[in-house]
Amino acid sequence: MKDTLNKIYQNHALIYKFILFIATTILIVYLFPKGVYFKFDIQKGKIWQYESLYAPFDFAIQKTKEEIKKEENRIKKNKHLYLFYDKKIEPKILRIYDKKFSLILEDSIFNDINKKNVINYGRQFLMNTYKIGYTTYKIDGGHIVTLVKGNEAVDVLSDKLIVENTITTKIDDYFKGSRYVNFKSEFKSIFVEILKPNVFFDENYTTKALEEELKNISTTEGKISEGDLIMSKGNIVDAKRFKILNSLKKEYNTQQLSDSNYYWLILGYTILVALVLMMLLLFLRKYRKDIFDNNNKITFIFFNILLMVFLVTLTIKFRPNYIFAVPLIILPIVIKAFFDARLGLITHVLTVLLLGFIVPNSFEFIFLQIIAGIVTILTVSELYKRANLFISVGQITIIYMLAYFAFFIIQEGSARHIKGTYFALFALNGVLALLSQYLIWIYEKIFGLVSDVSLLELSNTNSKLLRELNEKAPGTFQHSMQVANLAEASANEIGANAMLVRTGALYHDIGKMLNPMFFTENQSTNVNPHNELSPKDSAKIIIDHIIKGIELAKKYSLPDRIIDFIRTHHGTNLVYYFYKQQEALTPDDVNIDDFRYPGPIPFSKETAILMMADASEAASKSLKEPTAQLIDDLIEKVINGQMNNGQFMNANITFKEIQTIKKVIKKKLINIYHLRIEYPE
Repeated sequence: MKDTLNKIYQNHALIYKFILFIATTILIVYLFPKGVYFKFDIQKGKIWQYESLYAPFDFAIQKTKEEIKKEENRIKKNKHLYLFYDKKIEPKILRIYDKKFSLILEDSIFNDINKKNVINYGRQFLMNTYKIGYTTYKIDGGHIVTLVKGNEAVDVLSDKLIVENTITTKIDDYFKGSRYVNFKSEFKSIFVEILKPNVFFDENYTTKALEEELKNISTTEGKISEGDLIMSKGNIVDAKRFKILNSLKKEYNTQQLSDSNYYWLILGYTILVALVLMMLLLFLRKYRKDIFDNNNKITFIFFNILLMVFLVTLTIKFRPNYIFAVPLIILPIVIKAFFDARLGLITHVLTVLLLGFIVPNSFEFIFLQIIAGIVTILTVSELYKRANLFISVGQITIIYMLAYFAFFIIQEGSARHIKGTYFALFALNGVLALLSQYLIWIYEKIFGLVSDVSLLELSNTNSKLLRELNEKAPGTFQHSMQVANLAEASANEIGANAMLVRTGALYHDIGKMLNPMFFTENQSTNVNPHNELSPKDSAKIIIDHIIKGIELAKKYSLPDRIIDFIRTHHGTNLVYYFYKQQEALTPDDVNIDDFRYPGPIPFSKETAILMMADASEAASKSLKEPTAQLIDDLIEKVINGQMNNGQFMNANITFKEIQTIKKVIKKKLINIYHLRIEYPE
């Protein structure tokens, strides 16, 4: 039992990776939509490269969204109108007519005629008008409308109804040729004044009828029977065949899986997802060992992959048309911000391949996203400069749009019906990608990682800790500034993280501020407190600036990546000066470990650069009359001594890179001391 527990403890990091791998695979498979997978990639205008395809079952040919929309617009334009007939209007108007006409019967113009006949003649016009139906609602001619009279509904031609703008013409026609034609103007004035419509538009009935008609639109047009040839190998996928293939694909998507098929599908998804994640882990193990050994970083990478899968599957489920609005480019931006461009691209490509299983038009999606990912890696740099991200996202958005435009004209043969909504989706994608700045900040807090944005803030010399260093140990502060400049220039030359090494250099000696006068750069007088101490005690004070620096860094919540520079900048070297003093005093009683820094030795290019720059800058101060040759010899001696002591064994740095760093440091120091290279006469 004890042996088992010991083995578990010794291999706990690998066990955690295995559990993380299994959990991530299960979660991704769980998020994936479950259904029959259509194995053919359909592209209009392309040659069918698969074997000849026969219909596996009967299915209907689905109309396209554009065709259905066109039919809906036609129905809306020619919608059937319902009008209702109000029987109460006619008797009211006739009573008003009788009252109005009785007031003018005494007029002399009616003396020689039968007044009752006159009244009846006018009444008859009103009765005829209301019998046909009078309306103020504007109706186009030539339409059949339904006129509802109580419980009776009658279809009539709209031209037969009397409308407001034709009433005067109807009056003229009615009196034309009659014996009362001379009284037409009097009748017209009365009719125009009292006439009210008795036929009204019934919006409720019309809307219901329209909705019913729209609901009954057929979404299919024809049928393909089982065994029918759909596509022959080598043929072009034309518009008609493209529609049939899409119909077959939709039919596949709606089919229910049997229990047996469901389990096979889950097994297939699990294998594919596991393979993709395994490729990522193998890449990390071979090319990013420091990340592979850090479970926190692996958790971070897997979490981001899972987040992208979640966003895409959520969009496919609820808003599949918005698939290109999902800002997948956030993934390479974030990974590059915390690690490097190569890992960012690998992670993005593998994630896109995962999503290719579940998205519609997978080839188009994969192509667009991989191109966007490459552009992201090439353009997004120096995130601490806010404008850079805006410019990069703008470039990525343009690439998205250009690639989509190219796909569309290839498939359709023209740009006539290109969808502007997709360009809006790409623009939205770009806007959402800008949120990566905030996401990076959140990740820093949750996972304890450090990005260039945080490094920029930390490298500000007005920060509280650096300001305190400047006040308490001004010589150390100036030394740190010089070392930062040397280290940054060296990092730029060999392609290391210049911002990281500069920030680490600024903080590497903060432990000296607790006992500043014990370090020569802060001694402004000839008084040296080490003269009152034994070499062993002096060495202890010098060595302690590492421990005290780490304690200060943790107190001020500096990231672990910066604390690493404090830990490693002296490696396991000796405090050589005081060791030699002790050796001279007690040659037979010297414990070398009392004069050795605790380490660890540098384990990255950046920490190795700092060790070289720190030792070189400090040693150069010992030169009373520096010359170019003296500086050259000194740097060779210092850095070769570090190499011989095995200080760079764990750092991923080559001999060639060390030689390059030597040249940079020599050149910088020569410039600092304003020296000229002496040429032979």
